[in-house]
Order: sequence, then C-alpha cells, then structure tokens
Amino acid sequence: MTSKGSKSRIKWEGDSNKVIRTWPADVRQNFGGELQRLEGREEPLDSKPMGRTLPGVRELRDEDKDSWYRLLYFLHGGWIYVLHCFTKTTNRTSLGDIAVAKQRLSEVKRRADYPPSREKKEDEETKGEKRIR
Repeated sequence: MTSKGSKSRIKWEGDSNKVIRTWPADVRQNFGGELQRLEGREEPLDSKPMGRTLPGVRELRDEDKDSWYRLLYFLHGGWIYVLHCFTKTTNRTSLGDIAVAKQRLSEVKRRADYPPSREKKEDEETKGEKRIR
C-alpha cells in the first residue's frame, strides 16, 4: 500500500514492493522512471496489455542478461495499483504469476478505494475531528 501521508498515486499490492527492491539497481531505476511517467499521466516506454488473460492489466517490462523482469499494474480511480512483480526466463508468464495478479486485482476491485484527492481530503477531515475531541 501507499505510505500514510504519501502524495504518490501508487499502491503496492501484496509483496510487490518487497520483490522489486531485490532487483538490480538499473532495473529498479528503469521501472521507477516508468512509474513516474504513469504518475505524470504519460504513457510508459515499454508497456503492453495482458489481454484476455488479465483484462485491464498492463505489464512493464525490462531485462538483463539473466532474467526478464515484469511489473503488472492496473489503473483505476486515479490510482496505479502494482499488482505483482516477478522475473521470468521464458516467453510465457507462468500460471502462478497470473493467479497472484488475478487474486490481487479482485481484492483491489472489492476494496473500492477513494480517488487520491478524495482520500487525502478524508484524511484531513479525520485529523480535524481528532483535534476537536
């Protein structure tokens, strides 16, 4: 999830943030740039839809000599949900990785988060109530 007080529109689901932190620095830097583009409402440089497998979900892609790195994300309600981060060594995405992303996607849809600007306003109102009491 996004840290309390953060102005970022990125919400990290499950262990996604923990996983990406284990990747090589240059790969993390590339994904960081892509996520910044998304936060700025720009198109990433290397992204493609997951198609019928995961409708509405897109993947960011990078690679080095050893692995292909993937970050699956979903844009909804002004948020950028990072559903799953994983590595692979073949052209196919494993059924296990697809299942993880599907599960997290269904949790995101069920949660129905407020849009980022509304959530910030609600937090400020709650803080005001705490001060009054």
